[in-house]
Amino acid sequence: MDHCLLGSTGIRISRLGLGTMAFGDTADEETSRALYRRAREAGVNVFDCANVYSAGRAEEFLGRLIAPERNQVILTTKAGFPMGTGSNDQGLSRRHILSSVEDSLRRLRTDRVEFLFVHTLDPATQIEVTLRALDDLVRQGKVLHVGVSNWAAWQIATALAVARQHDWTPFACVQPMYNLVKRQAEVEILPLCQAERLGVLTYSPLGGGLLSGAYGRGRAPEEGRLVRNRMYKARYGDEAYFETADRFVTLAQELGVHPATLAVAWVAAHPAVTAPILGARNVEQLEPSLAAAEWTMSAEVYARVAALSPTPPPATDRTEEARGVAYAGSTETYH
Repeated sequence: MDHCLLGSTGIRISRLGLGTMAFGDTADEETSRALYRRAREAGVNVFDCANVYSAGRAEEFLGRLIAPERNQVILTTKAGFPMGTGSNDQGLSRRHILSSVEDSLRRLRTDRVEFLFVHTLDPATQIEVTLRALDDLVRQGKVLHVGVSNWAAWQIATALAVARQHDWTPFACVQPMYNLVKRQAEVEILPLCQAERLGVLTYSPLGGGLLSGAYGRGRAPEEGRLVRNRMYKARYGDEAYFETADRFVTLAQELGVHPATLAVAWVAAHPAVTAPILGARNVEQLEPSLAAAEWTMSAEVYARVAALSPTPPPATDRTEEARGVAYAGSTETYH
């Protein structure tokens, strides 16, 4: 598997990463071990985790797995979502961030993580407080780089400006949701990342399994996130998404490629994306996603896949300019 630089960090990562949200949940420790080993065999060196995954068990599983080869892998984890029922057990306050990292390092059995992502926006905490806490963690060596997930582009840009103003560690990587039916990142987040040379680790390239070939209009497996998980059912419940999935599967069949392979390869082909993060409950599920690393995505196929779902309008909503119709000095009225 090819490796590439992650933004301007100087760290080289595999073109695909493995997400560990299933560890300790739908994947027991034995299955998690098999997933990890198969990913390593394929050349994956970046493993994405979060303290909230399986209430900390995912970090515990991952910590045991990486112990024999800690310096050969790149670790990410996250902080921000609730880790308890106490009033201070969530958010991006200095108190919660620092305690979360200490707990994560203990569960991961390591002295540092390469990337710490703030997992959500915390409107109750001033951004300066959050960024100063992150900067302190970097200066202490417990976190090498910081990133952000689930923020809007304007919020990320604001954080970059504040960090520069105070000479604090800026975000080096962004982790947005991105797949064929969730393309909002194309509007501002991915262009911002390109302009600022930020690494991009996208999550949910299969849309929670929607683009795996198992779903369509009136068609669903007995088990899966879109079946049992309220959050994913709400996120991908629009009937139009299932219609897109049907068309997508038909195209994959025409091309002679597994839908999961095509879905991951399409995400990976975006010029701003460093690596999609793969998710799977078992090795059988993981295989077609891993195959995307060896599947060549032509410009023609990329365009055919993209045409299956609506292209989001530009940030200014001036769609005429995207179609090549712009002000040309005529007598027409322009605003």
